Amino acid sequence: MNLEQLINLAVMFLVVIDPVGNAPVFAGLTRGGDATYRRRMAVKGVGIATAILLVFAFSGDWLLTALGITVPAFKVAGGLLLFLVALDMVFARHSGLRSTTPSEEEEARYRADISVFPLAFPLLAGPAALTTILLTVGEARGQPALFLAMLGVLCLVMLVTLACLLAAGRLMKVMGETGANVVDRLLGVLLAALAAQYVIDGIRASFNLT
Repeated sequence: MNLEQLINLAVMFLVVIDPVGNAPVFAGLTRGGDATYRRRMAVKGVGIATAILLVFAFSGDWLLTALGITVPAFKVAGGLLLFLVALDMVFARHSGLRSTTPSEEEEARYRADISVFPLAFPLLAGPAALTTILLTVGEARGQPALFLAMLGVLCLVMLVTLACLLAAGRLMKVMGETGANVVDRLLGVLLAALAAQYVIDGIRASFNLT
């Protein structure tokens, strides 16, 4: 376990969970509610999303084995999926991979409780975050220290996410929508590079290349 691995884990989770990018979405979903309602939705949503991600963290290794999927194969597939997410972030596309679709937004408008849908899933614990968890679990196979570090980094990122949601109103006043979009694009470039590395590592491992 080294510092570089910890930084990579933190960057991956920050990018795919995207606390800053989800703050304005949360502000829009809770518009019209009082401070107590917004705080309750934020705490409940982050709690549920964390539970979903932890379940995948503990069952991911079993899931890959049960499906007969090798870690290198999943690295290639996961890397490609994360690259598509990165394209969404860089070009501000609205595909539903890391955000809600228009139909999901319409459904959310009529919900009093948005903590489970769409906040916990698909905004926080969406396909990209779940894929990242499975990729990380695959890498941590047989490395307890790396697995525990992954859980620690994940919990830390979820705390950062909760702080961003609770401060969504103030955060948007400081950054504005343009500022949030700039951060999103920068994180998208980082995610694209990390996704490409996963694909390269997966291909190397599959064909025993050095």
